[in-house]
Amino acid sequence: MSEQSVKSNQPLFLRAAWGEDTDRAPIWIMRQAGRYLPEYRALKEKYTFLELAGTPELAAEVTLQPLRRFPLDASIVFADIMTPLESMGVKIDFSPGPVIENPVRDVAAVEALRVPEPEEITPFVMETIKILRRELKVPLIGFGGAPLTLATYLVQGSGSKEYEFLRQFLRAEPEAAHLLLDKLADLSIGYLKEQVKAGAQAIQLFDSWAGIHDAEMYREFGAKYATKVLSALADEGVPRIYIAVKASHLYDEIAKLPVEVVSVDWRVPLDQVRPQFPGKTLQGNLDPAVMLSNPEVITREATKTLKAGLGGPHIFNLGHGIFKYTPPEHVAHLIECVHSFERKS
Repeated sequence: MSEQSVKSNQPLFLRAAWGEDTDRAPIWIMRQAGRYLPEYRALKEKYTFLELAGTPELAAEVTLQPLRRFPLDASIVFADIMTPLESMGVKIDFSPGPVIENPVRDVAAVEALRVPEPEEITPFVMETIKILRRELKVPLIGFGGAPLTLATYLVQGSGSKEYEFLRQFLRAEPEAAHLLLDKLADLSIGYLKEQVKAGAQAIQLFDSWAGIHDAEMYREFGAKYATKVLSALADEGVPRIYIAVKASHLYDEIAKLPVEVVSVDWRVPLDQVRPQFPGKTLQGNLDPAVMLSNPEVITREATKTLKAGLGGPHIFNLGHGIFKYTPPEHVAHLIECVHSFERKS
């Protein structure tokens, strides 16, 4: 049986991810497992975020919650991009976002970071994936942070609007920065390969803060190491998805990445960016704020996004994570809109 025929027998999400211009756009939603669901909030009253993400049975339960409510076409494991950093010896707290106890801002701190063996990296995430593969009827997406985004938190120490310490570090300590990014790339490769080994059927690489850099800085410190990670996954047999937010000025560089799918945020229409990504599936890109509106607005804006996604393979998603104030019934309405839109009619 040919590779193409094997892929044609796969679920809708995977077919679209591999480049098939499907009759209907599959849909999943970034952060679909989490705080907008009352059943998740009920769990949060009993457990901390770290307990939920670090306990396989609980993480699997959170992952499954939206699938019980909605006919989504894919699932994504409930975890955090920062989690594998702990296996390097990094101490992280969440209050509520990640806070690094000792930010990494010089070569000595970089050299002190260990690169663990793959099987040492978050074994609880791998156990969660194994549980989910036994329960799920739709494909499971694994994920991780791109080296530049992991470095952003490590150097800055916490969330920020400007990430000024990271931007200064890249320019003032380029040798230390490259050493750090190389270690983070090796960490990410081991982490993501272990996810595939455990059963993840696609991998999404989050480069959430790539957009704060100009093209030259991104080329040197972002794309180089994202390429190293993504290239290492080439023989794993799963589609690779890449997302960078506020990064339309970087699309010429992102187009060179070895991925099957590029996720686009809501700032640029899909039909406008499609020529920049020949041969790739586009994912996105409804503004998450639309989901706070009413069903009529959701229908109108979702239809605009679906029409803009014509002309090539499209996976429907939000341009970034769903807001915690989103009514679950709005998610149900969105899925109905997407499922009823026939792309070939």
